[in-house]
Amino acid sequence: MPLTVAVQMDPIERINVASDSTFALMLEAKARGHELLVYTPDKLSMLDGKVSALVQEAQIRDVVGDHVTLGKPVRLELSTANVVLMRQDPPFDLAYITATHFLERVHPKSFVVNDPVGVRNAPEKIFVTEFPQLMPPTLITRDKAEIEAFRKEHGEIVMKPLHGHGGASVFKVAREDANFGSLYDLFAATFKEAWVVQRFLPQVVKGDKRIVLVDGVAKGAVNRVPQVNDIRSNMVRGGAAEAAKLSPREQEICETIGPAIRKRGLIFAGIDVIDGWLTEINVTCPTGIRAIRNTGGPDLAVTIWDAIESKL
Repeated sequence: MPLTVAVQMDPIERINVASDSTFALMLEAKARGHELLVYTPDKLSMLDGKVSALVQEAQIRDVVGDHVTLGKPVRLELSTANVVLMRQDPPFDLAYITATHFLERVHPKSFVVNDPVGVRNAPEKIFVTEFPQLMPPTLITRDKAEIEAFRKEHGEIVMKPLHGHGGASVFKVAREDANFGSLYDLFAATFKEAWVVQRFLPQVVKGDKRIVLVDGVAKGAVNRVPQVNDIRSNMVRGGAAEAAKLSPREQEICETIGPAIRKRGLIFAGIDVIDGWLTEINVTCPTGIRAIRNTGGPDLAVTIWDAIESKL
């Protein structure tokens, strides 16, 4: 049955269609005959408890440089849509949290993916700490003495903002590093929240594996290899995508965290694994669909839509 699908996303005109997971989901929705409406989070409104958005019908094509034709903006009460895809990029800030409160008002009458309460209660670098046995040694703090003690114990470390995304502001710090004081001052002036400090994993040079879980079950993976002289493997930072399969350890990780992901209504989640260690659970706007397919893996847009439709 054709569905009305509202997609909450960043401006569709600016996306890179060759790699964008949201666009892959939209293409599959189109293939199933669903109506596609798009809007940006700033177009949300709540009047007397009813949530609406200024939406535009989107006619999409898998053509770089000519991928969308937008219709006239109209105000839509979101509870009249069958499905809402919450797909705007982080940062996970108060604006993002506010959007989850708005969408909570329409879910599950309009089925929101991912569940807005689940997203709000699972900040990606905090949710993962529910599984310390799967992680490298990890400290979350702003306290300089705690960081120095952690560095003394573990040697090389990685520092990154708690609510960062896309590999931004990720730094490697040596056990003895003259830049540490300046880096600490920079973080203290830039970020109000705590930071994530982890033991550095040297095997990151061989790749950081993105594994996509659909309704808590691992369905595909891609290995992302960083450029020379960079520890960040995110493809937006120049990481190269390679075909990948799951090791027994990675399968164990997925089976361990899967029930918690499913319980929170997080149908589309992406986890990052380096050398058998879980580092993040991404639930706000996970990526990897097109990279997995482009490296010979399955089309997970199909799998995700099958999961969505099975729950309607």
